[in-house]
Amino acid sequence: MTLQLIDLSLEGPEENLALDEALLLEAEAAAAEGRELGYLRFWESPKPFVVLGVSSALKEDADVERCRKDGIPILRRASGGGTVLQGPGCLNFTLVLPLGYTAGLRDINSSYRMILDPCLDALGLADITMRGSCDLALGDRKFSGNAQKRSRYCLLHQGTLLWDFDLGLIPHYLRQPEKQPEYRETREHLDFVINLPLNGTELRQRIAAPWKASPPASGWRTPSLETLLEEKYLNRKWIERF
Repeated sequence: MTLQLIDLSLEGPEENLALDEALLLEAEAAAAEGRELGYLRFWESPKPFVVLGVSSALKEDADVERCRKDGIPILRRASGGGTVLQGPGCLNFTLVLPLGYTAGLRDINSSYRMILDPCLDALGLADITMRGSCDLALGDRKFSGNAQKRSRYCLLHQGTLLWDFDLGLIPHYLRQPEKQPEYRETREHLDFVINLPLNGTELRQRIAAPWKASPPASGWRTPSLETLLEEKYLNRKWIERF
């Protein structure tokens, strides 16, 4: 199976998050019919926004009042993990894979290794490693967070790559998280995160290389996108339920 490559950033962060899950639903429907379908997608939001993990607590992680005052959207994604601030200079990479695509994907811990080890090799930088459960770090400073959502036949892997992000915005809109990886050692945001010394084009090329993905020959469709936007990604009850 050849993964379909989609390099597409929609206008709104809500749409981008919804499209990720829509691709998972497409792959899941194909698998239920006995077909294999997988995607590698890149996207980057043109404006800052806060995104909660699927089970993250809104008021514990984000400075809600400051976000509202400054017009910073607070959204929720389909996958787990912690709350992050995104925007220009933070590249998202999304993988949708059948669980049988390669050995090790059915176990969540080994699946992070199966996905992230090739990414580390492809980036080709000295002193980059996988830290914690699923972070990527340059030295002891995080440049990539990763999380997954799993369905019956497929998984959705959502990852971020900091390359030219305004890191000073992070402590302005996010609180110090209560749950932290051990290697963070209670450091403040600005002492913990770092931008990679690569540009967005280089990151796309290097991350795509090990997956050998190709643009879809006949386009692609996501009939579930509008439904997901209505039921989840534009629905404040779903976003603010924790």
